[in-house]
Amino acid sequence: MSATDLADAPFAWSTQPDAAQLISELIGDIERELPAAQALRARMLSETGTRFDDWIDHLVLPHHELLGDRLHMAGFHPDQSVGEQVWRHTGGLFPAVRLYDRTSRRIVVKVDSVVQFFVAHEIGERDAVDGDPLAPIRRGKVSTAGTAELWVIERHGAPTLIPLPFDTQMQGKVLEWGEAFRLRSRGACLTSDGFETLVTMIRRCSRDLGRARTCDLFFKAEREYWQNRNHAAQVQKVRQDRLGLGWANHDHHTYRSSREHFSRLIRILESLGFECRERFYAGAEAGWGAQVLEHPACGITVFADVDLSPAEVSGDFAHQPLPPREELGTVGLWCALHGEAILEAGMHHLECQFEFDAIREQLHTLGISTMKPFTDLPHLRQAFVYGEVWPVRPERIENLANAGRITAEQAGKFRRDGALGSHLEVLQREEGYKGFNQTGINEIIRDTDPRRQA
Repeated sequence: MSATDLADAPFAWSTQPDAAQLISELIGDIERELPAAQALRARMLSETGTRFDDWIDHLVLPHHELLGDRLHMAGFHPDQSVGEQVWRHTGGLFPAVRLYDRTSRRIVVKVDSVVQFFVAHEIGERDAVDGDPLAPIRRGKVSTAGTAELWVIERHGAPTLIPLPFDTQMQGKVLEWGEAFRLRSRGACLTSDGFETLVTMIRRCSRDLGRARTCDLFFKAEREYWQNRNHAAQVQKVRQDRLGLGWANHDHHTYRSSREHFSRLIRILESLGFECRERFYAGAEAGWGAQVLEHPACGITVFADVDLSPAEVSGDFAHQPLPPREELGTVGLWCALHGEAILEAGMHHLECQFEFDAIREQLHTLGISTMKPFTDLPHLRQAFVYGEVWPVRPERIENLANAGRITAEQAGKFRRDGALGSHLEVLQREEGYKGFNQTGINEIIRDTDPRRQA
């Protein structure tokens, strides 16, 4: 076993069929008595290409000793940090299960905004919204049928399942920092200055609001910036907003980085509260690697890509500065053409959870095509939507050409036609599988290299 294998051993994700079967059974038992949930499931599939189960944040069920035993047997464990009887599965992607001393049963769906969901579904009941505006958690009751209930929840850096006391005097700070992240200067200064400015912003916001809320505000702004530069994202966001859902079905956010700034990117993510998970290396031919990070409170996963050599993958490439090299791989060239993903370029892609065949067919009818799937396994299916082509600053092309890093032909192509920028990525997971396909990623990175256009 290599050093990389040893380091990543805790993250050897696998399917969790027992947990998947139990959760499906629990959802079905509630949904059968809840027409509103049945209708929402149908609309999610037909209007957004998504699956109802992927949107479920948690289930609430009457306490029963037998149910606790079944959860334990399926791999769930009590979460001692939330002060409630909440069961979570750390080995897979599943809704949490809250047990309480009542007879009602709830399906709680995650959304970006409870109020936006209520507006989209013409639910004009302010009293049904629990939690102050801009609070870390807000929830709302959508429908009741007998003992079955449908709720929605929005969360902003809080892992608990019920609203907590919120100092409304903090609302101004939330709005202020939300605007600051949306309006931050990304490309009007030197790259090093951009990093320092962002570090300072995160430190000050964390002092005011805490790291988790800072992370939530930061990534809301990141998704907006990426969306504004990607047509497919704009189209799909409109579809999901018609149901009041937002981007709450996000699976992971992908950042590309130059070798020079990769360790700085990781430090910034860790300052927001991210923890490193598994590492990837696609092989010597691909010439790139990635560090996966996860935020335990925000439920956000990041894929951080960088050009990498075989010898470097066994070391701590996420934290040790990588020396410069003349040759640019796919990731390094993308950053040289467009800028760092965390600064001027924005995210390379946002990957969201969908019903794989449905979303591809629906986008196709709207004139948006997806590339050949680079993962097509029983438990994981992935494909890029064809990328958005961006214009490239002339000075970036000249610098690359003068340094001999691109050919004259490639330079002319980039000046005339631009270069591949960002993507929307579609994904479907089964049986709670939490990992990624290391083999298939190699091909898609190769196929999205801007030089292949030229």
